[in-house]
Amino acid sequence: MPKFGFGFFVGGIIGACAGVFAGLMLAPRSGAETRSMAADAMGDAWDKANDMYEQGANNLAQRINSMTPALNAQTDALKEKVDAARQKMDQLRSSLAESVNEATENMQSAMDSAAEKIHATQESVNKTREDIAAAQAGKAEKADAPKADDASDEPPVCEAPIPADAPSA
Repeated sequence: MPKFGFGFFVGGIIGACAGVFAGLMLAPRSGAETRSMAADAMGDAWDKANDMYEQGANNLAQRINSMTPALNAQTDALKEKVDAARQKMDQLRSSLAESVNEATENMQSAMDSAAEKIHATQESVNKTREDIAAAQAGKAEKADAPKADDASDEPPVCEAPIPADAPSA
C-alpha cells in the first residue's frame, strides 16, 4: 500500500494553483478585470499573512514576557545556591588547611620528642657501655691479683652502676 507523504501534498498544492490559474484565465471576464481581481486577492492574502505574523510575534513576546519573572526567580535562586556552595567550599578549604597545619605541628612535635628520646637512649647506652668496659677492666685487674680466700660461697657482685632511667626487673 503506497504511503502519501510530502510529495503528494506538494503535488496537490501545485495542481490546485494550476487549476486556479486556468480558471482565472478562462473566465468570461476581461483580462484587466481578472488581473485586478487577482491583485486584490494577492493583496488581501499578503495583508492576512502580515496580520498573522504580527499576531504570532505579539503572542510570542507576551509568552516570553510572562515567563521572564519565573526565569529570573529561578536564576536568582540558582545564584544563591551557587554562592552558598562557594561559601561552604571556602569553609571546608579553610577547615582542611587548619587541620593539615595542626597535624603537621603534631607530627613535628612527635618527631622532636622521639628524637630527644632516641638521643637520651643513645647516651644511656653509651654510658652503660663505658660502665661495662670499666667493670671488665676492674675484673681483669682483680683476676691478676692473688686470691686470698677461694672458699667463699658468696656470688660475685657487679660493680657497674645501674643507670637511673634503666627499667627495673
